[in-house]
Amino acid sequence: MSNFVLVENGIVVQSERTGAAPEGFIEADDAVCPGFLFDGEVFTSPVPVPVIPDRVSARQFKLQLLAAGLLAEVEAWIAGQGPAIQIAYDNSGSFVRTDPTMQAGFAALGFSGAQVDAFFTAASVL
Repeated sequence: MSNFVLVENGIVVQSERTGAAPEGFIEADDAVCPGFLFDGEVFTSPVPVPVIPDRVSARQFKLQLLAAGLLAEVEAWIAGQGPAIQIAYDNSGSFVRTDPTMQAGFAALGFSGAQVDAFFTAASVL
């Protein structure tokens, strides 16, 4: 059985494994499926979209601070905050990207949104 795909605007949107090509479909390798790109000659697999975690464990977060050389700076910033923030930092089981205190801390460090994403992505694999 052959693999036939329907391409719209350079993207495979549907595949059919039938004996004959449905109208508008073209033949492709068995591995080609929806999401593949087609330039008119060659099919290529799509570039995976990175998944940015919305939270990491406290262990992951603090190990990433250490790896990035930021642990002392962040702990000094925490020490200058109110007791509620200090308790949250010391006792949280996880750290959430969108938490207002988290955002304030990253802003105090001068992080861009992309840098926060990279930090959480790196922390998630620790």
